Amino acid sequence: MKNFFMKLLVFVLLASATGSCGKFLDVVPDNVATLDNAFSDRYNATKFLATCYWGIPKSAGWNENPGMLGAFEITLNKDRRSQGGMQAALGENSSTQNLIDYWGSKGEFIRSLYAGIRDCNTFLERIDGVQDLNKYEKERMKAEIKVVKAYYHFYLIKYYGPICPLKTNTPVNESTEGIRVYREKIDDCFKYVLELLDEAIKSNALPKVIENRATEIGRFTLPVAHFLKALVSVYWASPLFNGNGDYSGFVNQNNEPFFNQTYDASRWEAAATACKEAIDICTEAGIRLYQKSDFLAVSSKTTSDTTLLINTLRSAVTQKWNPEIIWGNSSYPANWGYQIAAITRFEQGTSTPSSNTGTLSIPLSTVETFYSDKGVPINEDKTYPYATRYNTRIGDDAHNVLIAKGETTALLNFDRELRYYATLGFDRGRWYGNHYDNLPENDIEARYPRNRFGEYSSVFNPGEYNATGYWPKKLVSMNTTWRDANSVSEETYPYPDMRFADLLLLYAEALNESKTAPDAEVYQVVDQIRIRAGLQGVLESWSNYSNQPQKPTTKAGMREIIQQERKIELACESSYYWDSRRWKTAVREQNRPIQGWNVYASVAEEYYAVTTIYTQKFTVRDYFAPIPLDDIIRNPQLVQNPGW
Repeated sequence: MKNFFMKLLVFVLLASATGSCGKFLDVVPDNVATLDNAFSDRYNATKFLATCYWGIPKSAGWNENPGMLGAFEITLNKDRRSQGGMQAALGENSSTQNLIDYWGSKGEFIRSLYAGIRDCNTFLERIDGVQDLNKYEKERMKAEIKVVKAYYHFYLIKYYGPICPLKTNTPVNESTEGIRVYREKIDDCFKYVLELLDEAIKSNALPKVIENRATEIGRFTLPVAHFLKALVSVYWASPLFNGNGDYSGFVNQNNEPFFNQTYDASRWEAAATACKEAIDICTEAGIRLYQKSDFLAVSSKTTSDTTLLINTLRSAVTQKWNPEIIWGNSSYPANWGYQIAAITRFEQGTSTPSSNTGTLSIPLSTVETFYSDKGVPINEDKTYPYATRYNTRIGDDAHNVLIAKGETTALLNFDRELRYYATLGFDRGRWYGNHYDNLPENDIEARYPRNRFGEYSSVFNPGEYNATGYWPKKLVSMNTTWRDANSVSEETYPYPDMRFADLLLLYAEALNESKTAPDAEVYQVVDQIRIRAGLQGVLESWSNYSNQPQKPTTKAGMREIIQQERKIELACESSYYWDSRRWKTAVREQNRPIQGWNVYASVAEEYYAVTTIYTQKFTVRDYFAPIPLDDIIRNPQLVQNPGW
């Protein structure tokens, strides 16, 4: 079996320069195998297994992942406004255009998830007939594919709402009328996904860890199945799917509402149980929060305690298959593209590695979500100068490891929690690593972006500039470096689709919602995340520094705190898009101006002026994507989502 999966590779992105970070999911199927030989032996069966995985949505592409740009948590400049999810966030989606379509897509990188489900069904129907696979191998593969199949169905549910579960493939001799399926009630859709996951978990066939990391990394494990069950359970309990009165008039062919109209509190209890089980399994498998000792184990470079924690928080996302990653998505297109778009220039160059260099931009709405260094929202912090946050201030000795001494930047960039500096790059802010002078034997040197008129981080070429003055530094691996002033050497890593911090916050949310008021257990789970980030616990921070000291003692107040913790901890990882929908907060939060600094200012003094780039639009219809009109025409039994 050594290097067996490597034989299946058609290509691996930049393999000679960066190496593969997830060999199994780098497989691209050749689409020539027929059912006559696809299950003829171990080799071809394993090849078909990889084909089933390949349809998983590509998290690293902004034209493939609606969560990357679709909520304006991240944006691009106006010259690049035509990219996928951002057009949807501007209200430009339609049932005929389908900006990011997973229902019936025939695109190069976006594959219909129903096509993936059909592959899974075929695999499950045929795998037992392979003669040179032993029983353990077959049972493991079947359990994996049930999880993959659940993943596909769940993605369709969270993106489109009620779907047509494809439990088995339709016989080839079925009539046209026979294959015209109905959308099913949302509760039945969720029940089917959970049924698949329970079957996979109870089979006892999934390994807790990948033993042969050289050939099997990227395959689903028992912790993956439990994480997905926890996530699905939390979604089913969330307001979008639990007693959603906004869709009372959205009915099926029998004139019955697709969405349950009665809130079921017990779903949160079930979600909390699923989360706790997932945490226990992950712990047994050695999955945990990434810590400073983990970063020190892979870096010999010296740093201060502050920069050590900043780089630790960055590496929890970007260090390949680190202890926090439950599952990472390394499917093509890999994340070299968004790393180029996320990195800033550190000195003037005469050419550019990509026209996208530095274009991923963070709006002020995201920037202001992060806490002050006291661990509370900046608009609640009694010590934070919130009213004058857009004024400027000069860096001093006290902040020199975060902001260049003697340089002027926005007051907004001072006295923020360390996740702020781990996640965001900004004008005159310290940026550790990623420069070609950072040789292994040296300290991690700090450069800082210079982003005002005529400087090397500002407008480089038409369309090649950062729109807001903030970069998603968090998405750039510490081992991705500028070779010189004009070229970047990228180290790709699996996109963190599932990580332990996410699971802890899901558990905290489920616990809080299942109780009449938050208790010590809720605080303890959230505080694990906060303490890793260098903050005090929730109760201590709110008691000492917030103008709303009682906020964490109420269920509604703690709900708001947990939601903000998710926005901060998972910032720039596409979670906010999905969270804001299941919470039903998007209609309140995402009708807003998208703002940044005046990056086109012709003099430095005018740079720090708040400038509106876009106006974001969101209506109730946008909670779900439209089903493609072509599919509605082919199958009149389908009911279109409201508003489309």
